[in-house]
Amino acid sequence: MPTITADQAGGLNVCAFMDMIAVSEGTSTSPITQCDGYDIIVTGLDGRHRFDDMSCHPFEGGRSSIVINHVGLTSNAAGRYQQMLKDWPHYRDLLKLPDFGFVSQDLVCLQHIKECGAIGLLQKGNFAGAVAKCNNIWASLAGAKYGQPTNTFDMLRAAYILNGGAVA
Repeated sequence: MPTITADQAGGLNVCAFMDMIAVSEGTSTSPITQCDGYDIIVTGLDGRHRFDDMSCHPFEGGRSSIVINHVGLTSNAAGRYQQMLKDWPHYRDLLKLPDFGFVSQDLVCLQHIKECGAIGLLQKGNFAGAVAKCNNIWASLAGAKYGQPTNTFDMLRAAYILNGGAVA
């Protein structure tokens, strides 16, 4: 029976963490997604939104941000990992991305995780440390300080393990 190396396990943990982010952000579990959350726009007061054209960020062409709460807060987060328009041009250019498609969204998410310093933690199975490092990027993660609803650590951990992540 083949065994998985530590390097492979670390990679699986990173993939499971990315899947957990999509669960936490509610994109991969959205009832309207047709593409595992890659086609979801932030949920606003007027309901859920999705997009079909992945040639660019859906707000890049001038689409208005969506009102997400009763005090008038707006957002233009889009895609499986809820990439903000203000950050998209930087990451598109840095990573030389051709579009806002599946691979491009995954690469931006991975870049965020790297920049937060969480890759090594995930490779070691330190899920709690990785969440703590990344909750400044994703407002839905436990411990985030955005004043928006967050998911519990236990819920996040369960989604991570369900998606193949291992905890040391």
